[in-house]
Amino acid sequence: METDYAVRIVDALTRSGGRLTSEVIARQVCITYKFAHFIMHKLIAKGIVKAYRGPSGGYELTRPADEITLYDVTCAIEGPFVINRCTLEDTPCRRWPACECPYRNIFNRLTCYIQEQLSSVTFADVVKGNKGG
Repeated sequence: METDYAVRIVDALTRSGGRLTSEVIARQVCITYKFAHFIMHKLIAKGIVKAYRGPSGGYELTRPADEITLYDVTCAIEGPFVINRCTLEDTPCRRWPACECPYRNIFNRLTCYIQEQLSSVTFADVVKGNKGG
């Protein structure tokens, strides 16, 4: 759920072309101010959004929307994207040795495919209607 709202927040910032306040973002994304602020902190920590203080403060993207992918935002909120934790190299399988697990290769292929798809779509693409379908 957080990732969904994070995508909506980055989309709102992309469409604005500039700086938005937390109140405006919360209203546009239809979430509480507190929840918007919580998600913004995660996006700031991962270098996707920058915060400005003061009367003309607010939030804006740290780089152009054609350089921010859906994968970037997903990882900012969820951490590294994997279908199953067994695909993480430092996570041993409790049932089979990694070389014998009948699911590991399947999960690895699915993980790679989804990562590639999310990495291939930027927010500029979606806003322009280039990859939204």
